[in-house]
Amino acid sequence: MDLPKLAIAALGGTVSMQASHAGEGVIPTVSGETLLASVPELTTLARVTVETLGLLPSASLNFEFLLSVLSWARYQVEQGAIGVVITQGTDTLEETATFFDYLWDRNEPLVLTGAMRSAAQVGADGPVNLLDACRVALADTSQQRGVQVVMNGQIHQAGHVRKTDSLALQAFSSPVFGPAGLLVENTVRYLRAPTPRMLLPLPQQTTQKIALLEASLSADTLLLENILELGYDGLVIAAFGAGHVSARWAAVIENIAKKIPVIIATRTGSGATAQFSYGFVGGEIDLIRKGASMAGFLCPRKARILLWLLVGCQRQDELASYLYPPL
Repeated sequence: MDLPKLAIAALGGTVSMQASHAGEGVIPTVSGETLLASVPELTTLARVTVETLGLLPSASLNFEFLLSVLSWARYQVEQGAIGVVITQGTDTLEETATFFDYLWDRNEPLVLTGAMRSAAQVGADGPVNLLDACRVALADTSQQRGVQVVMNGQIHQAGHVRKTDSLALQAFSSPVFGPAGLLVENTVRYLRAPTPRMLLPLPQQTTQKIALLEASLSADTLLLENILELGYDGLVIAAFGAGHVSARWAAVIENIAKKIPVIIATRTGSGATAQFSYGFVGGEIDLIRKGASMAGFLCPRKARILLWLLVGCQRQDELASYLYPPL
């Protein structure tokens, strides 16, 4: 029987890390080929192509590099791969997944995974996460689901997943929405049907800058006041509660929103911004009147990625339809 073709790319991260000298911290050194060798069962499931595209901690990834990875993934599908798996560090995994999800226009699944324990640690979770991610990428039921993150036996949609713990194995969750599926006895089990996605074309430019600032108690406005002069093309605010800032911040945001798009998201880690509940100066009703857009369920980091892509496509006027897509 002909085995299906599967493509794997390694970008680095904890899943690839070992210590070069005893007593020192781990660094990315393990190639995708070496990682694949730690999961011999994969060769019984698929004809695997693996490439090491980078050995970087995920904090050092950037949008331009991710566009090249996306191009690689598309080429693998054109060459017959029925699914693509990418391994990377977990620090920015939720952001990378979101970036790819807005641009991945294939029916074939693109699955991201990583590890919370390095390859040098007892109980390293990289091999099992990779095997699970490959099972998801190979499953017929994974078609037309866009980009997903597989960690710790759970499958998460790119738009919902967040890293909610710094070190624990169960670091990833999807607040409010929950996981899209599970790995049960080595079988992919989805908990809900695929949902429509709002896609974007590849950005025509990549030099745009989007600022992300967090509101905090008694914060000054110095950074806000200089956003336009610093040349930013968009601004995301990680705001209090359901999308609130101080009266001082609201006044500055009104001036900024006249020139560049401003998105107000919640810094809480779960839940959506409001639209019609709070009427005080700096509340969401006031900020909407001042020209800002509310992020809904989109977290501040994902809102920044969306705005970067929209500006890069010259489609920032369509921001509202992406923040509140049709159900």
